[in-house]
Amino acid sequence: MTDNTFELTPHIVSAFLRKSPETFTKADIIEFVRSYGVKMVNFMYPAEDGRVKTLNFYINSREYLETILGQGERVDGSSLFPSFVEPGSSDLYVIPRFRTAFLDPFCEIPTLSLLCSFYDKDGRAFECDPYRSVVKAAGTFREKTGMTFEAMGELEYYVITKEDSHFPGSDQKGYHESGPFAKLNSFRAECMEYIARTGGRIKYGHSEVGNFTRDGRTYEQNEIEFLPCPIETAADQILLAKWVIRNLGLRHGLDVTFAPKIIVGEAGSGMHIHMRMMKDGANMMVSGGRLSDIARRAIAGMMELAPAITAFGNKNPTSYFRLVPHQEAPTNICWGDCNRSTLVRVPLGWTAGSDMCADANPLEDSKLNISDGSVKQTVEMRSPDSSADIYQLMAGLCTACLYGLEMPVDKALAIADATYAGLDIHKGGAEKYKALPSCCAESAGCLEAMRGHFERDGIFPHRMTDGIIRSLRSFNDNGLLAGIVKDDRKVAEIVARYFHCG
Repeated sequence: MTDNTFELTPHIVSAFLRKSPETFTKADIIEFVRSYGVKMVNFMYPAEDGRVKTLNFYINSREYLETILGQGERVDGSSLFPSFVEPGSSDLYVIPRFRTAFLDPFCEIPTLSLLCSFYDKDGRAFECDPYRSVVKAAGTFREKTGMTFEAMGELEYYVITKEDSHFPGSDQKGYHESGPFAKLNSFRAECMEYIARTGGRIKYGHSEVGNFTRDGRTYEQNEIEFLPCPIETAADQILLAKWVIRNLGLRHGLDVTFAPKIIVGEAGSGMHIHMRMMKDGANMMVSGGRLSDIARRAIAGMMELAPAITAFGNKNPTSYFRLVPHQEAPTNICWGDCNRSTLVRVPLGWTAGSDMCADANPLEDSKLNISDGSVKQTVEMRSPDSSADIYQLMAGLCTACLYGLEMPVDKALAIADATYAGLDIHKGGAEKYKALPSCCAESAGCLEAMRGHFERDGIFPHRMTDGIIRSLRSFNDNGLLAGIVKDDRKVAEIVARYFHCG
């Protein structure tokens, strides 16, 4: 019997080794480097600013390759994490995670790249490494609930080109637009291919709502969405996807921005996170074809800790330019079905029990198409954007869901009932629900008040929380939006400052 597990994988290392990335070992990496003609190895890791940093190694012997893979290298932690590491004691180790290995699609010299974890001088996991927080959160969740917490991201971004008068797109009508009215679909497709080569498990891509022209330039919004996977892997994929899109933008002479807001009145870019809880292959978000009490209790935890979650997911002043009414972005702490104005949305989940495929395709045998579609059911947090530290955000969401599951059941379900906005928040009246923070300073205050929930079990170390709070307060942005919202020049200045955030 032929094993076709890796027949369609775009991941070159996985296809060559005929192994899934989760099972890669040091011996596998050495074999790939030796057999594939790899000349260089790159260590990659995010810093406090959320961007990928890179350390290059030229392979001059097998012994040297063994050494860097097994022992890593030293880096200056105070330059990477200025809020958490003092210059007087700044050395950290970076150690590669073999499961993240990919053949770098941008290097002319054959290069293998790997994401790394940080360790301190005593060889212990660096407590302020954001990756450590997400691993700790996932492990704590699994230990206490018996379930695996999975997530997937929706990555929205604008691509900016010279204005083209041929087949102009309609303002704010770009959702799922095809060519010729959307000009950059082929660029998005290339981005998807390159992301898949790095190990990203993509669900789909499409043109998004935002489409406008200013000062001779056209702004087209796009989205790439991923498939569910363990949260530490989901975070790695988002980090690398932004790196890929920016590099391809540079290659094609296109400007790309993940900024939360560009112009007041035009759609902002979010980074929505879908979540589900799995146990023994079953999706615990659904029971009897309906959203389960487990899911509703997890939502209750997010409702309670939502004000502090903005401290992880909305990290600069323009984040709060996006969280305004009538822009398909949440402003209040509530949830609902298929509702893009709520903080947490419950999207369609294939729980109707009908065989739509056979209905659309009469030649299909419906018995062959029946499967449990409820495995796809997720809930979606809609406040975050790409200014987020993706690792802190994933850890924060996992912690919030665990908080809801650890509440007394009756209390959690009562919170879920009280914050349920149904299908249309506007019909129920947004004013009945608590408002999200309106600036970085408010988010900092909310995190300070709720920090105990995130620091419990050592998921967020005390000094990491202190650093996040200090960073948010340094913007001094209380009342900023209200003061400049009608001043296009001042808005443009603020947007330009954070145009390439995250």
